[in-house]
Amino acid sequence: MTNARPAFLITIDTEGDSIWSRPRQITTRNAGFLPRFQSLSERFGFRPTYLVNYEMAESPEFQEFGRDLLRRGTGEIGMHLHAWNSPPLHDLTGDDHYHQPFLIEYPAPVMERKVDYMTALLADRFGTRMRSHRAGRWATDARYVAMLLKSGYEVDCSVTPGVSWRQTLGDPGASGGTDYRTYPAQAYYIDPAEPRRPAANGLLELPVTIDPAFPLLAALAHTPLRSLAPLARLAARRQWLRPNGDNLAQLLRLVRRHARLGSPYIEFILHSSEFMPGGSPVLPTAASIERLYAHLEILFTAIAAHFRGATLSEYAAGVRAGNYPALRSALAP
Repeated sequence: MTNARPAFLITIDTEGDSIWSRPRQITTRNAGFLPRFQSLSERFGFRPTYLVNYEMAESPEFQEFGRDLLRRGTGEIGMHLHAWNSPPLHDLTGDDHYHQPFLIEYPAPVMERKVDYMTALLADRFGTRMRSHRAGRWATDARYVAMLLKSGYEVDCSVTPGVSWRQTLGDPGASGGTDYRTYPAQAYYIDPAEPRRPAANGLLELPVTIDPAFPLLAALAHTPLRSLAPLARLAARRQWLRPNGDNLAQLLRLVRRHARLGSPYIEFILHSSEFMPGGSPVLPTAASIERLYAHLEILFTAIAAHFRGATLSEYAAGVRAGNYPALRSALAP
């Protein structure tokens, strides 16, 4: 296997403004704030992957941005599907805009039509075949994997290792989101029959970089001490490679750890609306956005010392070429 330089994967969930507030009229003003982040990324040689949902695919401002990105080869457009407002519409809960149900909660024929529609829409708007994907609200299952394969997707980044979304509801009458606590934390080809299990080939999964916030305590999960509630809560805490304007020290420790371990990639995640003041509850003001960018300068400088920029599809091509590892053996039952 060729020892390629480790990769830095930037993934941006590219969606309407402040989706956390469950708006009934979705706006896309955040498209106008993306060029600043793109310029910063390019200065460090990084190439983001923008995972785009329905309203952003239909935004003229984002269309112009995305086409320019592709024309210059400085990033990638992939698919991100919010089932509640992505055509063809299907009323699942009586108020889907409020409940924001997961795609996997819809009937399988509706799921497939939505995947087909979004895949075709993005290809039409951006003039390229979709290869990369992230599920809306992180919810996947075996049916969804099969649909992505059928539609020609090559790489997914929906797995959040160590994180369960069972307590996060979509349809209030259903059982919550996907539990990823037993899924691999590194790249693997998804077994369509059992998405937590690696296969020999197929859809490549690139889990988000999410580490235990307290690694030594996390090791206690397999000891009798796991029954101590305070320790168990601390052991369950996770640190995402996701800046919020207040976690720079933790992010730098995470980057240094993965550089020391020789991780073949690290994967960053933010939402497009988080670059706009008031576009998210975490970054509500212009001052908070400036603080975010100050932290990104420091973080990207640290990352560039150890990792090189790549899009999701570029990294997947490297795995297929044998330049990066992917798990190939089945997990223990």
